[in-house]
Amino acid sequence: MKTLFVMVKCDLGQAYKVAEEAVETIEQVSEVHSVSGQYDLLMKCFLADDMDIGHFVVERLQKLPGIKDTFTLTAYKAFS
Repeated sequence: MKTLFVMVKCDLGQAYKVAEEAVETIEQVSEVHSVSGQYDLLMKCFLADDMDIGHFVVERLQKLPGIKDTFTLTAYKAFS
């Protein structure tokens, strides 16, 4: 399982709609947080090991209505 954090910049006034649509329609999206700063949302995604990260981001996330830009981070190890 691969863990991704995707920072999302939305069209003005669309962040809540984008967040709702992402968690409701894309099973790999586990959490969406509203954040301050350069981006509007932070999405935590879990992908199967055989899933291509680039295809997932470009073909699933970036095609959601209201998304203007994304910045993807791959996580390697979780500490607790």
